[in-house]
Amino acid sequence: MNRTTRLYALVEELRAAAPRPRTVAALAARFEVSARTVQRDLQALMETGVPVRTTSGRGGGWSVDPHMTLPPIHFTADEASALTAALATADAHAPYAGAARTAAQKIAASMTGPASAAAHHLAARIVALPARSDSAVRTAVEQAVTTNTVLRLTYIDAAGRESERAVEAAGLLTANGMWYLIAWCRSRQAGRGFRLDRITAATPTAERARAHDLAELLRGSAAADAVRPAPLAALTSPL
Repeated sequence: MNRTTRLYALVEELRAAAPRPRTVAALAARFEVSARTVQRDLQALMETGVPVRTTSGRGGGWSVDPHMTLPPIHFTADEASALTAALATADAHAPYAGAARTAAQKIAASMTGPASAAAHHLAARIVALPARSDSAVRTAVEQAVTTNTVLRLTYIDAAGRESERAVEAAGLLTANGMWYLIAWCRSRQAGRGFRLDRITAATPTAERARAHDLAELLRGSAAADAVRPAPLAALTSPL
Protein backbone atom coordinates (compact mmCIF):
# COMPACT_ATOMS: atom_id res chain seq x y z
CA MET A 1 0.00 0.00 0.00
CA ASN A 2 1.53 3.34 -1.05
CA ARG A 3 1.45 6.33 1.30
CA THR A 4 -1.38 8.21 -0.45
CA THR A 5 -3.63 5.15 -0.27
CA ARG A 6 -2.65 4.61 3.38
CA LEU A 7 -3.49 8.20 4.32
CA TYR A 8 -7.00 7.83 2.93
CA ALA A 9 -7.34 4.44 4.59
CA LEU A 10 -6.24 5.92 7.93
CA VAL A 11 -8.99 8.52 7.79
CA GLU A 12 -11.58 5.90 6.93
CA GLU A 13 -10.36 3.65 9.75
CA LEU A 14 -10.79 6.52 12.22
CA ARG A 15 -14.20 7.44 10.74
CA ALA A 16 -15.39 3.84 11.13
CA ALA A 17 -14.27 3.71 14.77
CA ALA A 18 -15.64 7.15 15.71
CA PRO A 19 -16.28 8.36 18.32
CA ARG A 20 -13.96 5.78 19.88
CA PRO A 21 -10.23 6.59 19.46
CA ARG A 22 -7.68 4.17 17.96
CA THR A 23 -4.19 3.82 19.39
CA VAL A 24 -1.08 4.23 17.27
CA ALA A 25 -0.15 0.63 18.02
CA ALA A 26 -3.51 -0.63 16.76
CA LEU A 27 -3.26 1.46 13.60
CA ALA A 28 0.29 0.28 12.97
CA ALA A 29 -0.81 -3.34 13.27
CA ARG A 30 -3.83 -2.70 11.03
CA PHE A 31 -1.72 -1.30 8.20
CA GLU A 32 1.37 -3.40 8.85
CA VAL A 33 3.72 -0.44 9.28
CA SER A 34 5.75 0.92 12.18
CA ALA A 35 4.29 3.12 14.91
CA ARG A 36 6.67 5.86 13.75
CA THR A 37 5.20 5.70 10.23
CA VAL A 38 1.66 6.00 11.62
CA GLN A 39 2.66 8.99 13.76
CA ARG A 40 4.19 10.66 10.72
CA ASP A 41 1.08 9.97 8.62
CA LEU A 42 -1.27 11.34 11.30
CA GLN A 43 0.85 14.48 11.59
CA ALA A 44 0.68 14.92 7.80
CA LEU A 45 -3.12 14.62 7.92
CA MET A 46 -3.31 17.30 10.62
CA GLU A 47 -1.11 19.65 8.58
CA THR A 48 -3.40 19.33 5.55
CA GLY A 49 -6.45 20.27 7.62
CA VAL A 50 -8.01 16.85 8.24
CA PRO A 51 -9.75 17.12 11.66
CA VAL A 52 -7.85 14.29 13.36
CA ARG A 53 -7.05 14.77 17.03
CA THR A 54 -5.36 12.92 19.84
CA THR A 55 -6.31 12.46 23.48
CA SER A 56 -3.93 11.28 26.17
CA GLY A 57 -4.41 9.03 29.17
CA ARG A 58 -6.22 5.77 29.69
CA GLY A 59 -8.52 5.00 26.78
CA GLY A 60 -6.94 7.74 24.67
CA GLY A 61 -5.67 7.65 21.14
CA TRP A 62 -6.41 9.18 17.74
CA SER A 63 -9.87 10.00 16.40
CA VAL A 64 -11.61 12.02 13.71
CA ASP A 65 -14.94 13.83 13.71
CA PRO A 66 -16.99 12.02 11.01
CA HIS A 67 -19.21 15.09 10.63
CA MET A 68 -16.20 17.16 9.56
CA THR A 69 -14.99 14.86 6.77
CA LEU A 70 -16.39 13.21 3.67
CA PRO A 71 -16.08 9.56 2.66
CA PRO A 72 -13.88 8.77 -0.36
CA ILE A 73 -15.18 10.13 -3.67
CA HIS A 74 -14.01 8.29 -6.78
CA PHE A 75 -13.29 10.76 -9.58
CA THR A 76 -12.37 9.77 -13.10
CA ALA A 77 -8.95 10.98 -14.27
CA ASP A 78 -10.63 13.69 -16.40
CA GLU A 79 -12.79 14.86 -13.47
CA ALA A 80 -9.84 14.98 -11.09
CA SER A 81 -7.73 16.89 -13.64
CA ALA A 82 -10.48 19.43 -14.28
CA LEU A 83 -11.15 19.96 -10.57
CA THR A 84 -7.47 20.35 -9.77
CA ALA A 85 -6.95 22.91 -12.53
CA ALA A 86 -10.09 24.87 -11.64
CA LEU A 87 -9.40 24.94 -7.90
CA ALA A 88 -5.68 25.59 -8.19
CA THR A 89 -6.25 28.63 -10.39
CA ALA A 90 -9.11 30.09 -8.36
CA ASP A 91 -8.68 33.82 -7.77
CA ALA A 92 -6.72 34.17 -4.53
CA HIS A 93 -8.98 37.07 -3.53
CA ALA A 94 -12.29 35.34 -4.21
CA PRO A 95 -14.47 34.16 -1.31
CA TYR A 96 -13.44 30.76 0.09
CA ALA A 97 -10.20 30.83 -1.95
CA GLY A 98 -8.21 29.37 0.94
CA ALA A 99 -10.47 26.32 1.18
CA ALA A 100 -10.33 25.96 -2.62
CA ARG A 101 -6.53 25.85 -2.55
CA THR A 102 -6.36 23.18 0.14
CA ALA A 103 -9.01 21.15 -1.70
CA ALA A 104 -6.87 21.34 -4.85
CA GLN A 105 -3.83 20.17 -2.90
CA LYS A 106 -5.73 17.16 -1.52
CA ILE A 107 -7.03 16.16 -4.95
CA ALA A 108 -3.58 16.56 -6.51
CA ALA A 109 -1.98 14.49 -3.75
CA SER A 110 -4.40 11.63 -4.42
CA MET A 111 -3.49 11.33 -8.11
CA THR A 112 -0.59 9.42 -9.57
CA GLY A 113 0.71 8.53 -13.03
CA PRO A 114 -0.97 9.93 -16.19
CA ALA A 115 -3.85 11.55 -14.27
CA SER A 116 -1.42 13.55 -12.12
CA ALA A 117 0.64 14.59 -15.16
CA ALA A 118 -2.50 15.67 -17.06
CA ALA A 119 -3.76 17.76 -14.12
CA HIS A 120 -0.41 19.53 -13.70
CA HIS A 121 -0.17 20.15 -17.45
CA LEU A 122 -3.67 21.63 -17.60
CA ALA A 123 -3.17 23.81 -14.52
CA ALA A 124 0.10 25.16 -15.95
CA ARG A 125 -1.74 26.41 -19.04
CA ILE A 126 -4.30 28.53 -17.15
CA VAL A 127 -3.50 32.00 -15.82
CA ALA A 128 -5.66 34.72 -14.26
CA LEU A 129 -5.42 38.38 -13.36
CA PRO A 130 -6.54 38.50 -9.70
CA ALA A 131 -8.88 41.14 -8.37
CA ARG A 132 -7.81 43.16 -5.35
CA SER A 133 -9.59 42.78 -2.03
CA ASP A 134 -8.49 42.83 1.58
CA SER A 135 -8.04 39.35 3.07
CA ALA A 136 -9.50 40.40 6.43
CA VAL A 137 -12.58 41.74 4.65
CA ARG A 138 -12.90 38.57 2.61
CA THR A 139 -12.64 36.41 5.74
CA ALA A 140 -15.30 38.47 7.54
CA VAL A 141 -17.65 38.22 4.55
CA GLU A 142 -17.11 34.45 4.33
CA GLN A 143 -17.92 34.12 8.04
CA ALA A 144 -21.09 36.20 7.78
CA VAL A 145 -22.40 34.24 4.81
CA THR A 146 -21.49 30.85 6.28
CA THR A 147 -22.80 31.48 9.80
CA ASN A 148 -25.75 33.72 8.82
CA THR A 149 -24.68 36.55 11.12
CA VAL A 150 -24.77 40.33 10.95
CA LEU A 151 -21.74 42.07 9.45
CA ARG A 152 -20.63 45.64 10.15
CA LEU A 153 -18.76 47.20 7.26
CA THR A 154 -17.27 50.40 5.89
CA TYR A 155 -18.16 50.85 2.23
CA ILE A 156 -17.15 53.25 -0.54
CA ASP A 157 -19.75 53.50 -3.29
CA ALA A 158 -19.18 54.20 -7.01
CA ALA A 159 -19.26 57.96 -6.35
CA GLY A 160 -16.53 57.71 -3.71
CA ARG A 161 -18.83 58.26 -0.73
CA GLU A 162 -17.91 56.33 2.44
CA SER A 163 -20.56 54.97 4.79
CA GLU A 164 -20.90 52.65 7.76
CA ARG A 165 -23.41 49.82 7.39
CA ALA A 166 -24.83 46.94 9.38
CA VAL A 167 -25.93 44.27 6.93
CA GLU A 168 -27.58 40.86 7.02
CA ALA A 169 -25.69 38.69 4.55
CA ALA A 170 -27.83 36.69 2.12
CA GLY A 171 -25.31 35.42 -0.42
CA LEU A 172 -22.61 36.11 -2.96
CA LEU A 173 -22.83 37.21 -6.58
CA THR A 174 -20.07 37.04 -9.19
CA ALA A 175 -20.27 39.09 -12.38
CA ASN A 176 -17.65 40.21 -14.90
CA GLY A 177 -14.81 39.06 -12.69
CA MET A 178 -16.12 40.93 -9.63
CA TRP A 179 -17.56 39.53 -6.39
CA TYR A 180 -20.46 41.14 -4.54
CA LEU A 181 -21.95 40.56 -1.11
CA ILE A 182 -25.73 40.58 -1.45
CA ALA A 183 -27.32 41.60 1.84
CA TRP A 184 -30.19 43.36 3.57
CA CYS A 185 -28.86 46.80 4.49
CA ARG A 186 -30.30 48.00 7.79
CA SER A 187 -29.43 51.61 7.00
CA ARG A 188 -31.30 51.60 3.67
CA GLN A 189 -33.93 49.06 4.76
CA ALA A 190 -33.52 47.31 1.42
CA GLY A 191 -31.47 44.71 -0.37
CA ARG A 192 -28.09 45.94 -1.59
CA GLY A 193 -25.04 44.61 -3.40
CA PHE A 194 -21.61 45.50 -1.98
CA ARG A 195 -18.61 45.02 -4.24
CA LEU A 196 -15.95 43.27 -2.18
CA ASP A 197 -13.09 45.46 -3.39
CA ARG A 198 -15.02 48.56 -2.21
CA ILE A 199 -15.44 47.25 1.35
CA THR A 200 -12.58 48.86 3.25
CA ALA A 201 -13.33 47.29 6.64
CA ALA A 202 -15.60 44.52 7.88
CA THR A 203 -16.27 43.31 11.39
CA PRO A 204 -18.15 40.07 12.06
CA THR A 205 -20.62 39.93 14.94
CA ALA A 206 -22.29 37.14 16.90
CA GLU A 207 -25.76 38.54 16.14
CA ARG A 208 -27.91 36.18 14.09
CA ALA A 209 -29.22 37.65 10.85
CA ARG A 210 -32.78 37.17 9.65
CA ALA A 211 -33.26 34.78 6.75
CA HIS A 212 -33.49 36.56 3.39
CA ASP A 213 -34.30 35.14 -0.02
CA LEU A 214 -31.42 35.93 -2.38
CA ALA A 215 -33.63 36.13 -5.48
CA GLU A 216 -36.00 38.50 -3.69
CA LEU A 217 -33.17 40.86 -2.73
CA LEU A 218 -31.98 40.90 -6.35
CA ARG A 219 -35.47 41.58 -7.74
CA GLY A 220 -35.58 44.87 -9.63
CA SER A 221 -31.77 45.21 -9.72
CA ALA A 222 -29.34 44.86 -12.60
CA ALA A 223 -28.64 41.34 -11.31
CA ALA A 224 -32.27 40.22 -11.27
CA ASP A 225 -31.56 37.63 -13.98
CA ALA A 226 -28.65 36.04 -12.09
CA VAL A 227 -28.74 32.25 -12.14
CA ARG A 228 -27.02 29.62 -10.06
CA PRO A 229 -23.88 28.22 -11.76
CA ALA A 230 -24.65 24.82 -13.28
CA PRO A 231 -21.98 22.92 -11.23
CA LEU A 232 -23.72 24.03 -8.02
CA ALA A 233 -27.18 22.78 -9.03
CA ALA A 234 -26.61 19.30 -7.56
CA LEU A 235 -25.55 20.82 -4.23
CA THR A 236 -28.70 22.91 -3.91
CA SER A 237 -31.27 20.31 -4.93
CA PRO A 238 -33.45 18.84 -2.13
CA LEU A 239 -31.79 15.99 -0.20
